[in-house]
Amino acid sequence: MAEPKIVIGVTDCSKYANYSSWILAHGGNVEVQQLSADSNHLTEIKACDGIVLTGGEDVHPRFYNRPDLYEYCYKDDVSEKRDEFELSILEHTEANAVPVLGICRGLQIANVFFGGTLIPDIPRWGKFNHSKLPGDKDRYHAIQVDPDSWLHQIAGQKEGIINSNHHQSADGIGSGLIVSALSPDGIVEALERKNPDGASFLCLVQWHPERMNDQKSNFVKNIREAFVEAVISGRR
Repeated sequence: MAEPKIVIGVTDCSKYANYSSWILAHGGNVEVQQLSADSNHLTEIKACDGIVLTGGEDVHPRFYNRPDLYEYCYKDDVSEKRDEFELSILEHTEANAVPVLGICRGLQIANVFFGGTLIPDIPRWGKFNHSKLPGDKDRYHAIQVDPDSWLHQIAGQKEGIINSNHHQSADGIGSGLIVSALSPDGIVEALERKNPDGASFLCLVQWHPERMNDQKSNFVKNIREAFVEAVISGRR
């Protein structure tokens, strides 16, 4: 008898195809389910064995009780509907121990879900620009990984080079989370559970593994493998 498909939900965004293709490149008995705030796919979420929270719009500051910071957001790039939808997804994944991989905005909305706050505009908060370079090219920069972190166990490296395209980042860290990687200028590049033992998989990264130039990097392939294996283990 063939093994049942593993269903991984991927939240909709303008680059959805990049994320779905990257997950499917893992191979094996994996299929992808598109999760759209416009269609309110909360029913489809229940059929998902794992969730990828993708990049995209700024998170509205009202969700972390700082509506005054809205002026620093890209106002044409804010979707409160998507914010509410993805916060509902996280309510489900936490209540049902569903593995989650958060990428870029995915890290940010998860940090907000756990009660954290965001830097709404990195350059105006005194840090180097982390958005794309002219010509629509990702920046690349170094990161330092906490050698005692769970991320270090996954990647097996204390430092590395990752890509960058974002103008918001985590500020105050949410309850139960801890920083596991930083950029040289102090921007949070990864979050994880402070106490992961016995808890569901939760890996939150600021970079975009789905489109890094080096797809063999440990900060790409090891993260995908760890996530998919956690999803498979949850089905056993």
